[in-house]
Amino acid sequence: MPEISLNVLDVAENSTRAGASLVEIRVLADSAKDTLTIQILDDGCGMTEEQIAHVTDPFFTTRKTRKVGLGVPFFKYAAEITGGSFSITSTVGVGTTVTAVFVLSSIDRMPLGDMTSTIHSLIVYHPDTDFLYTYQHDGNSFSLDTREFREILGGVPFDVPEISQYIREYLEENKTEVDGGVPI
Repeated sequence: MPEISLNVLDVAENSTRAGASLVEIRVLADSAKDTLTIQILDDGCGMTEEQIAHVTDPFFTTRKTRKVGLGVPFFKYAAEITGGSFSITSTVGVGTTVTAVFVLSSIDRMPLGDMTSTIHSLIVYHPDTDFLYTYQHDGNSFSLDTREFREILGGVPFDVPEISQYIREYLEENKTEVDGGVPI
């Protein structure tokens, strides 16, 4: 995958398939520590120890529609090739946490990519899942919590064009305010 945001999309899609009602996505860039940390946490069905042991094997998947699952192995490789790290913790019936830490200055680090489109797509195309997105850059941050949006909108779906556009603009404007428009 050419950008990290596509890895985030893939892992978050796994969370929705696992029945998560809440998916939390954290993007934390820290220039002083030279790290870009991506965390995806969910309250889905979780994984057994055996599944966790095999999830980074590209020839292991729980999906019935194909025999390979490359998303998690590529995400792990992308973090580790920069000198960073990758971990998955999970408890059956509780949920899963995926953490990828990239060395921010590594020449091998893919760009973060279009997180606005990734988060927007997840929100609009998964109406039964709530998302809590936090974007932090050198101490500045913002969060979007769809539970708060639902409360304000009172049942108006996120895929109504005006609402969808508002969510996209909210994401983009806050991202620019946090990182000054400098790509990560």
